[in-house]
Amino acid sequence: MSTVLMVVIAVVIIAAIAGAGFLAWKQAQTRRLRQQFGPEYDRAVERHGGKAAAERELVSRRQRHEELELHDLDPRQRDLYREQWVHVQEQFVDTPEAAVEQADRLVTVVMGERGYPTRDFDDKVAHLSVEHGRMIDHYRRAHGISDRATQKEASTEDLRQAMVHYRALFEDLLAVPAEERGATPRPPQPRSEPAPQVEPKAQTAAEREARPEPRPEARPEARSGERRGDDPHPRS
Repeated sequence: MSTVLMVVIAVVIIAAIAGAGFLAWKQAQTRRLRQQFGPEYDRAVERHGGKAAAERELVSRRQRHEELELHDLDPRQRDLYREQWVHVQEQFVDTPEAAVEQADRLVTVVMGERGYPTRDFDDKVAHLSVEHGRMIDHYRRAHGISDRATQKEASTEDLRQAMVHYRALFEDLLAVPAEERGATPRPPQPRSEPAPQVEPKAQTAAEREARPEPRPEARPEARSGERRGDDPHPRS
């Protein structure tokens, strides 16, 4: 075999290995992006008209997200914001449009407290989708209803749905970090006590009288020499 032919074969083998490795890497990246962004992945593919462009955008989101200085809320802050949410829900009974506006504002405040940008809606969605991708659809729906509410085009049921969507993202932003959940001591489990011994209940006189009488034992068979129906002592 000539040297040139051997070089060509080696190049082909190396190219095939490189191609297989690149394909495996792309497939692994697709799985990671789908898992990370959830429904937002399919939305990006639909918007860009293809998987390659969508994945480039999602990777860009992830890179920009890594530049943020995010932090979790401490327990006192979480309790404070939950109390504020309760007040917003109570306001919904009398002024639902104002309550939805307050809910949007409270979600934005919590985002800013966590370290997310809070200027442009699309920018907020892009950054939130990296860690809260499965909640972004809730945020989009709530924001759309809020826009219709400002134009008096949202029904009371629409506004109620907006509160539900805002609540989903709100609770996700306030979620207790995994390390705090792991550090929380489990409450002691109660020891199982042995079952108490129940003394037999004394029977009353009525219960004793109500008991059935024992059945008489079967009469033994007639002795040999005696016939049934015959009188063993005939009269003289």
